Amino acid sequence: MADPVLYSFRRCPYAMRARLALAVSGVRYELREVRLADKPDEMLTISQKGTVPVLQTTDGAVIDESLSIMRWALDLRDPENWLARDDGVLIARNDGMFKHHLDRYKYPDRYGSDPAAHRDCCLPFLEELDGRIGDAGHICGTKAGLVDAAIMPFVRQFAAVDRNWFQARPFPRLTAWLGDHLASGLFETIMHRLPLGLGAKSALFCRVRCMPICRSTPVAQRLNNHDQASGFGERKSCTRCPGISHIA
Repeated sequence: MADPVLYSFRRCPYAMRARLALAVSGVRYELREVRLADKPDEMLTISQKGTVPVLQTTDGAVIDESLSIMRWALDLRDPENWLARDDGVLIARNDGMFKHHLDRYKYPDRYGSDPAAHRDCCLPFLEELDGRIGDAGHICGTKAGLVDAAIMPFVRQFAAVDRNWFQARPFPRLTAWLGDHLASGLFETIMHRLPLGLGAKSALFCRVRCMPICRSTPVAQRLNNHDQASGFGERKSCTRCPGISHIA
C-alpha cells in the first residue's frame, strides 16, 4: 500500500473531523468517498462496524474511530500544534450527551422523538461552548486546536437544522467561531465535492489522493489545480511552494 487509505463520507461529522486533522497535518493519504447505501466490500472487510471514517495505514493497521485517526495524524505531524489544545472531557460530552440529543432533534422521524425537547437539551452545552470561546476566539485559547476541530462539525450539524432559530440564540461568540471555521480555507478544502460517477469503481466509491495543503495558494486554485483521468485526481506541483503538491 503506497499511502494510508481513508474511507469517508463528505457530510458525516465524524469523517469531517478526521479529514480536518489529516489535512492540517499534511500527511499524504488516499481518500475514498463512500456511498453509504452501497458500502464497498473492501471497507467492510477491514472494519465490520460499517461506519466511517475508517483509516488503513501503510502497515495494514486499521483505525476506525475518528478521534484516534485525528491523533494518529497529528502524532505524525502537527505543524499548528493542535495536540496542545485538546480537551478529552469536553469532546466526550460532545460525542455522548450532545450527539444523543442532536440526533433526536435532527431526525425525529427516525427516533420517534420530540425535536424541540431534544433541541433544548442541547442548549446548556452550547452555552458552555460560548463561554469557553469567550474573547479568545477558540475553545482552548487564541488558536484553533484539536478540540475545535473535533466539536465544530457537530455544532455545524446542529445549526443547520434550523439556521434562523440558531442565529437568534444568544451565542454571539459560538456563532462567530462556527462562522470562522466554515469560512476557512481548511474547511473548504476538506468539503470539496468529489466527482462521484467517474471511474470504473464509482458504484462503490470515488478515489482521490490527498496531499499536504499549501496555505499560500487560494482555495479555489488548490481545488482546481489537478487533472482528472478516469475519475482519479492527479497531483500537480505548486509553483509557489516547491515540493508541495495539491489535489482536490
